[in-house]
Amino acid sequence: MNERSELTKASRVVVKIGTRVVAEPEGGLNHEFLDQFARQIAELEPQIVVVTSGAVHLGRRALPLRHVDSVSLRQAAAAVGQPELMRHYAQTLADHGLVGAQILLTTEDMSDRSRYLRIRNTVEALLAEGVVPVINENDTVSVEGVTFEENDRLAAVVATTVQADLLIFLSDQPGLFTADPRVDSQAEFVPVVRPGDNISQYAGAAGGAESRGGMMKKIAAARTAMDCGIPVVIADGGEDDVLLRILAGEGLGTLFVAREPMAGRKQWIATVVEPAGEIVVDDGARRALVDKDGSSLLAVGIVAVDGNFQAGDVVTVVTAEGEEVARGLVNYSSEEVKQIQGAHSRQIPEILGHIGDEEVVHRDNMVLTAD
Repeated sequence: MNERSELTKASRVVVKIGTRVVAEPEGGLNHEFLDQFARQIAELEPQIVVVTSGAVHLGRRALPLRHVDSVSLRQAAAAVGQPELMRHYAQTLADHGLVGAQILLTTEDMSDRSRYLRIRNTVEALLAEGVVPVINENDTVSVEGVTFEENDRLAAVVATTVQADLLIFLSDQPGLFTADPRVDSQAEFVPVVRPGDNISQYAGAAGGAESRGGMMKKIAAARTAMDCGIPVVIADGGEDDVLLRILAGEGLGTLFVAREPMAGRKQWIATVVEPAGEIVVDDGARRALVDKDGSSLLAVGIVAVDGNFQAGDVVTVVTAEGEEVARGLVNYSSEEVKQIQGAHSRQIPEILGHIGDEEVVHRDNMVLTAD
């Protein structure tokens, strides 16, 4: 099977645009790129959702600030730059007969299941009307330590939220290399990454003063999308007609081949940004969870609990060595799990004083994350 030819069937595409693509290094926005990008969207049949960086870049130069190395300065720069960024997007899209819509998101928006669904419904309504959603993190109000950290992660979350057929990262690099090609002349291009390939050693550092991304973050975000059944392409945003050519099946950039798709609820569990706590399990429980047929997490295999969570929260399941095995919706609070850890399911009513679920995390509400 030609894996590239499958991309021609995509009917909904999320495109993430990095700061170094949308903006000039020492100036404002790259108007030539924006114009060519909007033209390509207008020529395409698939619905396009844009996740863009660039607000901090614009704001830093408008204030002006030499550095944005604190949360408050970054938020101030974003507050100044975001309206300007959206103004340019709206005008350029309009020049090509398109309407743009701004959506600013926080981790709390995506981690709350009801808000997550409302966001998806809003995007669905916009796309049905032919509008191009332009999405960014709401840096101005995001709380330190509870952010997407970079728009690469946000793009993967958005792609799963809107059930995209393809996620494209437009970078200042042609794709993934075995080393940073800017400093290593022996670096080799990696055209395809498949599930199970070990590529973490290829990652480089972030790209610039306003960037919190870099290849390491793109790889992590691509893994998230792949695990949710969405293929990913990392390509050079400076290539002529880059979107048209990728969606025509041309071999631009690095293709990350997707796994089998997950159900929508499991996609949300897999991409929720900040789990409320951790449940530590023994080797027997780990083996049961990663078995081919899968298993629910039972109290008998739990050895410790970390964090303060309530029933219905998303938690990670880890080994004693800290390896993440799974994440899922927990049926008990952290205090209750501490009471029943190591116990057999039949003992739970006696320990807690009420009848509860046999499973601490049911397999239907769990996503395996271990390889």
